[in-house]
Amino acid sequence: MDRRHVDLPLGDGSDRALTMIAYGHWGRPVLAFPSQSGRAWDFENFGMVDAVRDLIDDGRIKLYCVDSLDADTWSAYGLPIEERARRHGAYHRWLTDVVVPWIKRDTSQDAELISTGCSLGGYHAVQFSLQRPDLAPLAIGLSGNYDPSTWRAWGESADAAYFANPTHYVPNLHGDHLGWLQSRLSLLLVVGQGAWETQPTRCLPTTRVMAGLLQDKGIRCELDLWGYDVSHDWVWWQRQLAHHLPRFC
Repeated sequence: MDRRHVDLPLGDGSDRALTMIAYGHWGRPVLAFPSQSGRAWDFENFGMVDAVRDLIDDGRIKLYCVDSLDADTWSAYGLPIEERARRHGAYHRWLTDVVVPWIKRDTSQDAELISTGCSLGGYHAVQFSLQRPDLAPLAIGLSGNYDPSTWRAWGESADAAYFANPTHYVPNLHGDHLGWLQSRLSLLLVVGQGAWETQPTRCLPTTRVMAGLLQDKGIRCELDLWGYDVSHDWVWWQRQLAHHLPRFC
């Protein structure tokens, strides 16, 4: 399997770089986010790459695994929620201005990404596609919590926190922008009903809420609830990604 490790500058006046690891030689690009505060190599270390190795080897997908910036943003619990959301904006700009152009040079300028991730990475995948369906018109969220206000939030919220919380802004979508999302975007939300999917992660209830909000707005969304034995863990995310991803590539 082709494997390339690159460090891409964060920008925004910072001298930091974040890591991306690319797997494969051909196929539809898949942008993959790790779990909370994870690194680009987590998908490899926790069996996610092997789970879809056949798709990579057959040239059906090219997998691009990125670092998170959660330690400085959503997981920085000492900061008020508005500041955490504002810092998340720098991560979003890194994705749109640095990561996606790199992927398009590596594949095709016309390539339509699939975004995916597990746990907090599921939020990143869905939020990225909601914000930029022109770049990633399909998101597969695995055990995501889509309500940042439940992440030990404190302090007053303003625009940054509002637009980073899809459970807050999706109910207010309307007009031409909503029509564009309806025509462009598809979301697949997958979650188990077993250990740690409700407490402490709140992934099961927020996934159900998120699916209902999207469906109420006429945005294509499929909700896939797995069994009561399915826990918030890598072994299940491997199976879920291997089960669903072949449908889209």
